[in-house]
Amino acid sequence: MNYSDDARVRAGCLKLMAFDVDGVLSEGSLFYTDEGVEMKAFNSLDGLGMNMLQRAGLTVAVITGRKARCVELRMQNLGIDLLYQGIGDKLAALHELLAKLNLRPEDAGYMGDDIVDIRIMNACGFSAAPADAHFLAKKYARFVASKPGGKGAVREVCELILDAQGKLGAALAPYLPADGQ
Repeated sequence: MNYSDDARVRAGCLKLMAFDVDGVLSEGSLFYTDEGVEMKAFNSLDGLGMNMLQRAGLTVAVITGRKARCVELRMQNLGIDLLYQGIGDKLAALHELLAKLNLRPEDAGYMGDDIVDIRIMNACGFSAAPADAHFLAKKYARFVASKPGGKGAVREVCELILDAQGKLGAALAPYLPADGQ
């Protein structure tokens, strides 16, 4: 993987990785049925990446400004219990989460895509943004994915973290053929 030494060191220290939803876990479009139900598309590559982080011992959380039932259902499907939706002050939610988990800001990472994410990204030890993020979010990110939001950017970040922590090989091993086969 190709990323800076700074991103590697910071990702190597993470115990918690949190993600935004719109523009990060989804591509950012908002779909509504005629009944007013919000729908989003989630990428299965990203979901497996989040699961690999969890299996490697990292805590995964979602902190997002919008609230949608489909997000709740997707996080239940992924086994992610730390879901903060409808959050106006993401930084305050991060501090609450850090206190709950007895962690320091440098133990945490956040992936966001827009100006509303800059304060929380800047407060964390590691931050990331998708390739199609707002230019200011990319400026404050320690790592900018090569893929856009909702299209594998989260997976790229998950694998970067696992690689920086020396856990990527073990995370991928259950999916690869045994040596010599």
